Amino acid sequence: MSTNRKAAIGFIFITLMIDVTGLGLIIPVFPKLIQQLIQGDISDASKYGGWLTFTYAVMQFFFAPVLGGLSDKYGRRPVLLLSLFGFGLDYVFLSYAPTIGWLFVGRAIAGVTGASFTTATAYIADISTPENRAQNFGMVGAAFGLGFIVGPVIGGLLGSFGPRIPFMVAAGLSFLNCVYGYFILPESLSKENRRAFSWRRANPWGSLKQLGKYPGLAGLIAAFFLIYVAAHAVQSNWSYFGIEKFQWNEKMIGISLGVVGLLIAIVQGGLIRIINPKLGNEKSVYIGLLFYAAGLMLFAFASQSWMMFVFLIPYCMGGIAGPALQSIISGNVPKNQQGELQGALTGLISLTSIIGPPLMTGLFSFFTKPGTPIHFSGVAFFLGSLLMLTSALIAYKTLKSHRLKTVARQ
Repeated sequence: MSTNRKAAIGFIFITLMIDVTGLGLIIPVFPKLIQQLIQGDISDASKYGGWLTFTYAVMQFFFAPVLGGLSDKYGRRPVLLLSLFGFGLDYVFLSYAPTIGWLFVGRAIAGVTGASFTTATAYIADISTPENRAQNFGMVGAAFGLGFIVGPVIGGLLGSFGPRIPFMVAAGLSFLNCVYGYFILPESLSKENRRAFSWRRANPWGSLKQLGKYPGLAGLIAAFFLIYVAAHAVQSNWSYFGIEKFQWNEKMIGISLGVVGLLIAIVQGGLIRIINPKLGNEKSVYIGLLFYAAGLMLFAFASQSWMMFVFLIPYCMGGIAGPALQSIISGNVPKNQQGELQGALTGLISLTSIIGPPLMTGLFSFFTKPGTPIHFSGVAFFLGSLLMLTSALIAYKTLKSHRLKTVARQ
């Protein structure tokens, strides 16, 4: 059984890494493509970038719980394959988009089928024990990190041949990943642990309400929510900030994101397996959130390009918080409802992506546009730091006032 579980983790790790590599390929060139299509400056492009993410998030918010419920009934494998195919179609649309409107069409398609991380986290929950759940969730972050080492660097290099080339390569990778999963990826959810599909429970608002029936989880979900809103200060803003503040080109954006990926892989694929057993999930949450807050505040006031690379160290160390918090939440939910849980959490993440990108890129656009009363490129990072501190406070109060299983030590 242990060997089978390790093999399954390997399969899902490779699948996610290829998936994230495709996503990473397009990030360095996305601002330039938007600028070309709208014939505007970087401040204008950032606003469109935020609304494109908003479009993806709205669709995912409504469809992630549906796909999570379907994975609880039919298994994780078919839903994951559907998701990978949908991403491939999205990249095809982005590759040949003649107008900005077609970018929105592609993002909408990806949002409908974009359940790869939802299903992957449910997959990991299926095959994890209470003792190794946090470490296995950390492997999702490691796959994310490794994909972002390879993807953005290659995307930045390919971008020199044209802003559409990385999208074509990403489409090929997604379809290849779908084929790989079809032949290699095993099913993780046994038939005895499956449940009937319910439209009522698949409703995005209904699935979020389901989380409220578990004592003490509401506060942790609120902390989880704020973490992901704050993270959009980096996720939605990094490329635009680098271009405006330091005049980064596609290659430099790709290299910087490659460093982000390397640090995430080191923290979530290696250090978390040392740190989490020593600190326990609860302390990992607090310390990780403080690292996040410090890193974001340093980004906000960075005055030299090299500082961004140094300040990535404390920011990426914050990555110990997410898997620990997710492990606590998952550990307090029955096994046959893990798909529903992960679908609801993905829906919650999508909700933060509805709010976060327009908020963060909107702030960036306002404080960098010509004639702005105060020029402050780092305003989104500043807000993100405050949100991380608020999340830490909420998590502390919740865990101190409710008796939850945290699996403090392995």
